[in-house]
Parts: sequence; C-alpha cells; structure tokens
Amino acid sequence: MLSTFFALAVTLQATEAANPDLARLSWLAGCWTETTKQSVIEEQWMAPGGGIMMGMSRTVIDGRTASYEFVRIAPMLSGTLAYIAAPSGQPARTFPIKTVTDREVIFENLANDFPQRVIYRRDGAGIKARIEGVSGGRSVGQDFAYKACRQP
Repeated sequence: MLSTFFALAVTLQATEAANPDLARLSWLAGCWTETTKQSVIEEQWMAPGGGIMMGMSRTVIDGRTASYEFVRIAPMLSGTLAYIAAPSGQPARTFPIKTVTDREVIFENLANDFPQRVIYRRDGAGIKARIEGVSGGRSVGQDFAYKACRQP
C-alpha cells in the first residue's frame, strides 16, 4: 500500500513538473532590466493569458541593438509547457519544461547547440536568469540579475 502511494505521489509530481498550470509562472510577468558598464538588457513578459505567456528582450551595447529575442511559454502538442525562443531572427528553438517550483523554472533541450538550459528564479524583488550548457566541449553559463524596470 505504501509503495502504491509512493508511486502515485512520484507520478503526480512528474506530471505536475511536465504540465504545470501556466499561472504558476505569473511571477515572471513584468519588465526586467540589467544594466552594466557595457550593456543594457531589457526583458518583458506579459502575464499568462489565452494559454501562453509572451516575452521579448533586447540587448543594447554602445547605443546599438546587439541582439533581440521573441519568446513564448506555451504548451507543446503533448501538453507539456515549453520555452520557445526566436533569437535575433533565427529559427525558433523549443525547450520543454524540466522542473518548476513556486520560485524557479528550468527549461531544457539537450539537442540544442547552446544553451541547453534556460533558468528563471524569483529573487526578492528581482529575477535571476541563467543560460547554460556545453559549448566547445566545456560547461558554460551566463547569469543575468534583473531588477524591475523604472517607469518612464
């Protein structure tokens, strides 16, 4: 009986990780920015609506757009949520959800060149983001510490 309960709990947990309620990611909605001496990165996410979340980002270096990305978090045909990113006019890449908690979500596509993982974590009033994977045979990662955008 206990083993049946344990198996059911593990199955429910795995299903929840694969098919979480999109509202569970609503903490990601908003305007986020990271400013360094070299660049300004802005990332904006719409709240869940119509079964998806939509986002976009722009990186500006020396007053010029160096890169941009259009993103959505939406269910795949299987029903599993995925992070679908189209960076700087390239074909879209899909990263199915791997894990989700109330403060963190990890998307993973090990077949992608780089990155293989996209991670968002709620951090107080801000968002920490990370991309990571293997490039040139070594583990590589890049961190982003976003703060809420200032209102104009």
